[in-house]
This record gives sequence, structure tokens and C-alpha cells, in this order.
Amino acid sequence: MALQRIALISDVHGNLSALEAVLADIGQRGIERIFNLGDYVGKGPRGSAVVDLCRERCEVNILGNWDDFLPDPERTFDSEGLQWWKNELREDQWAWLRALPFSYDFLLSGRRVRLFHASASSVHRRVRFDHDEQEFLGLFENTEATGDGPVPTVVGYGDTHDAFYEVDLGRTLFNTGSVGNSMSDPTPVYVILEGVPDSLDDASFSIQFVRVPYDARAELEVARALRMPELNGYEAEILHGVYRGDLYADEAPTYHRRSLTAVQPV
Repeated sequence: MALQRIALISDVHGNLSALEAVLADIGQRGIERIFNLGDYVGKGPRGSAVVDLCRERCEVNILGNWDDFLPDPERTFDSEGLQWWKNELREDQWAWLRALPFSYDFLLSGRRVRLFHASASSVHRRVRFDHDEQEFLGLFENTEATGDGPVPTVVGYGDTHDAFYEVDLGRTLFNTGSVGNSMSDPTPVYVILEGVPDSLDDASFSIQFVRVPYDARAELEVARALRMPELNGYEAEILHGVYRGDLYADEAPTYHRRSLTAVQPV
């Protein structure tokens, strides 16, 4: 069978300009299959438009941590920003987001691939790039959230906004990074998987990371025109790749520290 390419995107976070740039790049490469690993909303000004576009363009859509807690109809927020991002969505979008599947499994070139947002156990448990061996192995386990079935040999996830690739103990792990809120390098990033789909036979397999420039200042102006809260934090993240939680800290940046696991949304 012929090789096929699949584009993986994640963590758009309401940044419609970044999403449109990435989708244009995917289209120029002739890639038709797009899988989304979650966190469509929050942080950026146009979550509603992002949800509609992803529903239209993405073959697979997976639940993220923001998609789980932000649209909860029973929940109100003391934070002006959180309440603004929730109210920017329609109620039908609240329901769609919270009903998204936790994970997605498929075969590619004889490899069992599993995609989820943050970890194998919960969208609210974070595993960063500086994980230990136990955390690494835990990403390949079956859990109540993933369900039973053959364990994966390749795992892809998002959540941390840090793209990376790791091979160890016969397993391959990668993080897609973030389309709309990339840290350190704020340029949107996505992943292309290439292989023979739905095949148990070993064949050529590749993972490619792609960064796509876009007009981040124009996106910031949209947020300003819409009077979105937390503009300083959004500017720091999409222009400079500096986590908003580190803006006013009196210590070294904390974003990449493992101690942040399962503490706060990003």
C-alpha cells in the first residue's frame, strides 16, 4: 500500500490566526487527514470560531483539559478571563467539547499509535519533557480512560506546549507542541505522521515537526478589539513564548519545571 500522511495539531487555544496559517500549510502539502489532540479554547480570543473550524476540518477530535473544565455548565469562575472565554462559546459548543473522546488508537506501518491530550490517565495530569522513566512508561499503559486493547508502541500527545521526540525501551513518544500558544519558540508547530495506514506489516514510518509563521500581532489586535481580559499575558505568550504565570514572578521561569504536573491549566 502507498504511504499516507496525517497532520496532528493540538492546543490551538482560541488563536484563529495561527490555526488558519497551519491549516493552509497542511493544505499546501496535500494532506487531507487532520487529527486534533485537544485544547481548542481558552487563552485566546476566538475559541468559538476555532471549534467550528476544527469540527469542519478535523477527521479526529480529542478532549483537552480546557475543553473539559471551561465549558462545564454547572461551573462559574471568579477569574474574569475564564468566564470571558467560557461565555465566548455557544452552549452547543460546550456540549460538543465535553463529549469528545479521551483518546484515539490506530495502526500505521505496523505500529500501534495512540493519541491523547495530556496523559494516559487524565486530561488534567501533565507529563513534561523532563519526565522520569515511570512517567514515560505510564504513557503507554492501558487505563480506565483509554480502555482495554493492544498497548501502543507509539504515543503522541499535546498539553505542555513543548514539542519533543523520544525513543526508548522499544517505544516512541512525541509531543505535538502547540498551534496557538507555543512556549519558548512562539511559532506554531504541528506534526506530520507518514506511513501505511491500517497495516500490521512493518513499513516506512516517519514523524516530522513543522513550524509555520503567522501574524501574531494581528491576532493580538483582535483580542484587544474584543476587549479580552489578560492581554498582557496573551502578548507575552504569543509574541515571546513566555508563560503568563512567569511574567511577574520574582524567581526563575517555572513553566518547564516538572513540579507543575497536574497543578494548573496551560
